[in-house]
Amino acid sequence: MAVDVTNPSPEYLAFWREHHLCTLTTPRSDGTPHVVPVGVTYDPEAGLARVITGKNTQKAANVLAAGPDGARVAVCQVDRRRWATLEGRATVRTEPEVVADAVRRYEERYKRTPAPNPDRVVIEITLDRALGKA
Repeated sequence: MAVDVTNPSPEYLAFWREHHLCTLTTPRSDGTPHVVPVGVTYDPEAGLARVITGKNTQKAANVLAAGPDGARVAVCQVDRRRWATLEGRATVRTEPEVVADAVRRYEERYKRTPAPNPDRVVIEITLDRALGKA
């Protein structure tokens, strides 16, 4: 079921605010999908999803390898019959204020502070598609 990325239903948005492990799918250099578990925050007002990670991770490398326009990616979460997918173009952000904001959003959603990581970056996804059944 298609969902308006910037104006989701209250149920869809509530589902993205619950504590759920998600997956991030990025393209490898050979075009095959690389799927890993991640924490994701969804900001419909800005049309963004964010994943915090280390700058030397494969997921960050896959996004960077796509070039300045970024990589086409998807994040997904599922809970029994409820599911939600967000899709868009991902870039890697390194600005300290962007990283701090993403960490704050992660702490808010997951109710825990991630371990300090001086190499932390943000995979920021400019969303253009949302699907799901919440």
